[in-house]
Amino acid sequence: MNYDDLSRDIQRLAGGPGNVVSHTNCMTRLRLDLADPSKADVAAIKALDGVLGVVEGEQMQIVVGPGHAERLRAAYDAVSGSTGSSALHVNVDPDLDPAAAARARVKARQTSPVQRLFRHVGNIFIPIIPGFIACGLVAAIANVWKMLDPTVTTHPWFGVLVGIGGILGGALNLIVGHNTAKELGGTPVLGLVAGGLPYMASLAGIPAVKGADRAVTTAAQPLTIPLFGNLAPGLGGVIGVIVTAWAFTVVERAVRRMVPAALDLFLVPVITLLAGAALAIFIIMPVSALFMKGLTWLLVDVALKTGGVVGGFIMSSLFLPMVMLGIHQGLTPLHAQLIADHGFTELLPILAMAGAGQVGMAVAVWVRTRNEALRGIIKSALPIGVLGIGEPLIYGVSLPLVRPFITACLGAGFGGAVVALGMQQEMFGAGSLGLSGLLMIPLITAGHWLWYVAGWLVAVIAGALLTYFFGYREADVERVYGDGSADILDAPGR
Repeated sequence: MNYDDLSRDIQRLAGGPGNVVSHTNCMTRLRLDLADPSKADVAAIKALDGVLGVVEGEQMQIVVGPGHAERLRAAYDAVSGSTGSSALHVNVDPDLDPAAAARARVKARQTSPVQRLFRHVGNIFIPIIPGFIACGLVAAIANVWKMLDPTVTTHPWFGVLVGIGGILGGALNLIVGHNTAKELGGTPVLGLVAGGLPYMASLAGIPAVKGADRAVTTAAQPLTIPLFGNLAPGLGGVIGVIVTAWAFTVVERAVRRMVPAALDLFLVPVITLLAGAALAIFIIMPVSALFMKGLTWLLVDVALKTGGVVGGFIMSSLFLPMVMLGIHQGLTPLHAQLIADHGFTELLPILAMAGAGQVGMAVAVWVRTRNEALRGIIKSALPIGVLGIGEPLIYGVSLPLVRPFITACLGAGFGGAVVALGMQQEMFGAGSLGLSGLLMIPLITAGHWLWYVAGWLVAVIAGALLTYFFGYREADVERVYGDGSADILDAPGR
């Protein structure tokens, strides 16, 4: 792939440099924030060599696959002359700042609150994914070592591995706070402070305020907030950190509008910190805790524990459409909080079955077709699909053909049902984020990886059978990939 040429073509077809407000990348996509989406020639971008698919919208997402996305973003940096990160502006009039005005136009066209929310959450957590993968694999190595030799816990190098694997978990809230402020236009270092504020150990020792006269008790008791209960470090979790960092940015903007530029550096940060801290302690942390408990109750207690195999089937079947729309990152804060609370996320192994259904779908299409263009896409996308990167198979194979996308979703559901059945015996999950497919096996906790493997195999087989007999049509292949040199197998028995 010629990343320089591709980045120039993308910039031109996206409406030119003036239409691209900012850019970034995730593991598989180059993401462009467009001032006017109507100026982008989406069809022409889809036709570019190396582009596997395009998600339209104010943030246009160009799917090129893992490894390629990072290199293409670097090439686009050179073409655009910008790394996509905005500098801190103090008391800037948007009318005098073209970049600020362009960002304002983009925000004005983003009419869906849900779309904006998931985009922001994705931009907060996507830069952290390499750290999740690295620390997760190191922690998995330590776990495997411990499984092979239970006495290794006294070995000094085992402690080093455990420490390395836990670095990101210890710093996650600070990083999330920093990224939230950066994403929402605040000062990143104040966001970092906002990330640490809800986890101050001293919050547990604040004396309780009681009585109409607000007399302070002499005994050291947790601060009791009406309707919410006792205040404690970490109340509200990662969601609380995100909302706290957002509140810091709101306060910072409001204060900056009132403070003279000469006093900006002295007054804005301290007022932001004190006012933001009060909001966090008395409002954001308790409310975020209630929200997190409600979300966990809905997805874990109701959908998974009570719903059992039915809940597992539904969740894994619906995850592919979330990936297709790029909103699956919205669940990342919940995964992170579940890991922080009890060492693993129960949801991730079930949702990972979506990728296995895609693998089965691709195998079936490979067997049924002799269309060289389609087989070439499958050949390059299937290996990384086995490792848990599903977007190339989605945008290159299943989604253009439509029916295989549906059968892959249904195949994933059967795998999710199997994993949910195993969780009814004893709860387990993934001890880290960022990995899926077969790479998730060493991350499965409590030695229950066989249930995960069984679910993965069932999803592959179900996705393959459903696609082979019900999801494949010659007409769909000819419509998408042409019939000039294609020789399509027309019977299941051939």
